[in-house]
Amino acid sequence: MNTKGYHHIYGPVPSRRLGRSLGIDLVPFKICTYDCIYCQLGRTTEKTVTRKEYVPIEKILTELERKLGEEDTPDYISLAGSGEPTLNKGIGELIFKIKKMTGIPVAVLTNGSLLWMNEVQDALAPADLVLPSLDAGDENLFQQINRPHKEVTFDRLLKGLCVFTKYFSGAAWLEVFLTAGLTGTPSAAEKIAALVRQIGPARIQLNTVCRPPVEKFALALSRQELIALKKIFPGQVEIAGGDEPTDTYSGATPFRVGSGEILELLSRRPCTADDVAKGLGIHITEGLKHLGGLVTAGKIKIVTTGGRNYYTITEKKRTDNHE
Repeated sequence: MNTKGYHHIYGPVPSRRLGRSLGIDLVPFKICTYDCIYCQLGRTTEKTVTRKEYVPIEKILTELERKLGEEDTPDYISLAGSGEPTLNKGIGELIFKIKKMTGIPVAVLTNGSLLWMNEVQDALAPADLVLPSLDAGDENLFQQINRPHKEVTFDRLLKGLCVFTKYFSGAAWLEVFLTAGLTGTPSAAEKIAALVRQIGPARIQLNTVCRPPVEKFALALSRQELIALKKIFPGQVEIAGGDEPTDTYSGATPFRVGSGEILELLSRRPCTADDVAKGLGIHITEGLKHLGGLVTAGKIKIVTTGGRNYYTITEKKRTDNHE
């Protein structure tokens, strides 16, 4: 699995919601409409609502065509990555051309902040699956948790979610991200659930902090707490990630994986050793060997969250990868 030469394509990576997901970066590192307290990528470097072609679509398509030629079929092609993908004004053209290129379903992971714009609704129309988020039940908590750009109000967010899910012909799965001490109580969850009833998504996915967050006060709920709160929400509700993950992956791959491929994966998201093994299709022992060498070399570090060890690149490496 040679990822050399790929600047905008990464993975497949293990996704708690989509299985093995081939990711596409549509904006440079951490350009976003939000600066969420729980973000696994760190603080937003440029908070904006300006839509432009941050990454040329033709370059992405060239890389994708080459990647799809490898014998490694993912479950989804996911438009996500290092920032808010709907900021790239070419996202609609990209989705349309990917659909002509392959039968692999296209998913868009978005915070939903720009769905109030007609142009964004139209751009996402060809996708198979759109996964927006709702992390709060009112303006006050929205500001505390998501820290949005001043032009993204809670009313605009809610209006966009309601309109988009009504007219979108594909599936819309709403992620509800709950944090302890803020939205992890029955009363706070009920306020979100009331809004979910207005939005009417095909599926609700409850999530909480699972990778090292940007703010230490962004705390996770236990699985038992999520199970209890699940009963509050209407319709088809699941907890992201399904059963508790284990660190026992023993798959094999016909491709040779090196430290460079692991660094590319970790530059997009912190991962456990098991995540690395699953995402790159290697044995857990091979993954641990490379990870140990990268830690010793100072290229990555270990951060413990929720009792699990996550590997993440150093800040210097992260900046170098996304200039």
